[in-house]
Amino acid sequence: MEVKTTLHCQNCLDKIKPILDADEGIHNWEADINGEVTLKIEGDISTSHLNHLLSQKGYAVKEEESFWGDWNKWKRASTNTFSCLIGCSIGDFGMVFFLQAYYPSTPLMWQMVLAIIAGLCTSIILETILMKTRESFGWLDAFKTALGMSFLSMVAMEIAMTSTDFMITGGKAAFDDIWYWLALIPALIVGFLVPLPYNYYKLKKFNQACH
Repeated sequence: MEVKTTLHCQNCLDKIKPILDADEGIHNWEADINGEVTLKIEGDISTSHLNHLLSQKGYAVKEEESFWGDWNKWKRASTNTFSCLIGCSIGDFGMVFFLQAYYPSTPLMWQMVLAIIAGLCTSIILETILMKTRESFGWLDAFKTALGMSFLSMVAMEIAMTSTDFMITGGKAAFDDIWYWLALIPALIVGFLVPLPYNYYKLKKFNQACH
């Protein structure tokens, strides 16, 4: 049996050691201290009984959280996704505005493709700058890292954003119409939500940020 506990240091283990050693159901046990203490126990003992033993010194077995229930990972994944959203939005909507203003006859499919490509490019550029300034990477290493990040997540974001915008506006820019600008809001929301579960999954399972 292997369980996480509310023990958090060697001093905690010293307090609980005599109780675990004295229990007839425990044949052997060891602890792994790595941020939180995990007990590995061999013997005829249930989780509830182990929890009873730990409670004698004010400790307990931690309840297993669901894979999707890590709030701290959700917050970090949301921050990473929002950073990508900003980068993608600059190129995506910038390209749409440019084409509508100067090349309005561009076929709708080409507008979407060019908007997605532009969004990917600006997202990579922004991530490169952030890693250079925030993580103190060299420019080349920052660019390579940004380029190697999850394109699946970025492409999903781009497709979701661009598709939503075109479904609402029909691909026609009306810069003097407030509803045209308001259409950007649901596009951004969808662009944020679509890749968020995937970014959380990568972060939770592999401790790997997609952006």
